[in-house]
Amino acid sequence: MEPINSNKAPAAVGPYSHGVKTGNLFYSSGQVPLTLEGKIVSEDVKEQTKQVLDNVGGVLEAAELSYENVVKTTIFITNMNDFALINEVYGTYFTGKLPARSCVEVSRLPLDAKVEIEVVASFE
Repeated sequence: MEPINSNKAPAAVGPYSHGVKTGNLFYSSGQVPLTLEGKIVSEDVKEQTKQVLDNVGGVLEAAELSYENVVKTTIFITNMNDFALINEVYGTYFTGKLPARSCVEVSRLPLDAKVEIEVVASFE
């Protein structure tokens, strides 16, 4: 197992790596809408989703991967009524071959974020 950390994503808010490489797979930790300075970008769910996906992109880049390598995403949201708005932003990052995906509503996310996304990517 090889821990991966990125200087293009905010520091972890706990004792974990941005992601880990094991074999031909990369597993990211969930990314929340923090800026590099450690602040929630906005209360707007679309802006939060964009920040989350930018953070995911920074982590993927540190692993020498891109969105095209992602085979599975998991989205955690605090309000299922935001699903369409999140999808709008998500669809601008994932095009072409789309990864498998799950989306679940949760009661609360770290730092009271509205959205958190984790990915699994392949080095193949």
